[in-house]
Amino acid sequence: MTQASIGVVGAGAWGTALAQSLASDGRTVKLWALEDGLADAINTSHRNLPYLPSAELAPTIAATGDLSEMAACDILLLVTPAQHMGPTLEKLGSYPRDLVLCSKGIEASTGRMMHHAAHDIAPESDLAVLSGPTFAHEVADGLPCAVTLACGGGEDQWDRISPAIARHNFRPYYSDDVVGAEVGGAVKNVLAIACGVVDGLELGQNARNALITRGFAEMLRFGVAFGGKPETLNGLCGLGDLVLTCSSTSSRNFSLGKALGEGMSAEEALADKRTVAEGAHTAPVLRQIARDKGVQMPIVEAVNHLLEGRGAREVVAELLSRPLKAEGHEA
Repeated sequence: MTQASIGVVGAGAWGTALAQSLASDGRTVKLWALEDGLADAINTSHRNLPYLPSAELAPTIAATGDLSEMAACDILLLVTPAQHMGPTLEKLGSYPRDLVLCSKGIEASTGRMMHHAAHDIAPESDLAVLSGPTFAHEVADGLPCAVTLACGGGEDQWDRISPAIARHNFRPYYSDDVVGAEVGGAVKNVLAIACGVVDGLELGQNARNALITRGFAEMLRFGVAFGGKPETLNGLCGLGDLVLTCSSTSSRNFSLGKALGEGMSAEEALADKRTVAEGAHTAPVLRQIARDKGVQMPIVEAVNHLLEGRGAREVVAELLSRPLKAEGHEA
């Protein structure tokens, strides 16, 4: 049986780590890099110094700066920042049968989830979502992890994709809930900013874990209202990803929140960043969608206040002064 050809669009830290995992069994993996000269540097030095400097990359990673080359792959992983996924996909022009969406966020200009944007551009492709609790440097180092692979094409698509991406230390679990998988990845980025603020203000472990728990309640309410399944959000791509992202400065969103909690302005914290804190782009559109659907998300509202320039202590004090309720209450 012919081995499926596989490519990764986006040579940031996560895209490079996925390419490294895919190449760990010796197969050739195409990797598209946007930046001038980065593809040549990866091919000659087997390093991605700007985005994943610690990893020595497999020689079977074939990097390219020509996006059109990627269309020939049987399976294509899209790992661009969420706000650039749609425009990058449009430039690709032609599409393989299987597109795997690895970008976590909501398109700020349109309110589209990633699978909605991809379907509008490539309606003939089967869409899957890869999401879960993963830090890029650990995946690149071959440390064990588990992820959700939500297949819009059902078990037939799973049978095509899972053998191509599973490795000894990279274990996918099947779901058919594309919506739930995407909601988990998008919402957890916003909640991670809030947890970073708690850390920056030195409010302690009790406060952070209370915020994770109440934030998960918001994720679950929003996900179900959006059409996702509770069991998906209770899994790797929801609760699992939330706990990881809200607990470490390896998370870009957590680091952004920590800087806000330590007194940096939102403008300063977001300036001159080579890496993208997706939660900052997702927060305003997530708030608007939640309002439109009548879903109460006070922590998401608080993150928006922070990004709009309000002081961290003021925003936290406002959250803590909310009326007391039963734990299972809507908010």
